[in-house]
Amino acid sequence: MSSKDIVFTENAPAPAHTFSQGVKKGGLFQVSGQGPMDPTTNQYIGDGDVRVQTRRTLENIKAILEAGGSSVEDVIMFRVYLTTRDDFGAMNDVYGEFIQENVPSGQLPSRTTVFVDLPHEVMLVEIDALAVTA
Repeated sequence: MSSKDIVFTENAPAPAHTFSQGVKKGGLFQVSGQGPMDPTTNQYIGDGDVRVQTRRTLENIKAILEAGGSSVEDVIMFRVYLTTRDDFGAMNDVYGEFIQENVPSGQLPSRTTVFVDLPHEVMLVEIDALAVTA
């Protein structure tokens, strides 16, 4: 049985609870759900603006991937959690721009989007990612 490698970077928000930013094992790299928190100030940003929140959330994921020696290109699955259906179009626009910028191969990752309550009232979006590194 192979051991797990825990990934941590100061370029993404520190986990506030009992989980890691990212975990690598057996060629898989799971990035924990990220939200729209600025890693420098540890404050949520973009109050009421899903576009700003989506971009910050994806940048946090990218920072964790890079800290683990990976990239957005290696992601096979994103899971997006939104608090309201009304934000889907705006989130999808920002997500599409981010993917176009960070997946030069054009081989798009899979994605699921669900509508949920999130842990902090200011959060309109949370996203996690699964990458393959081997």
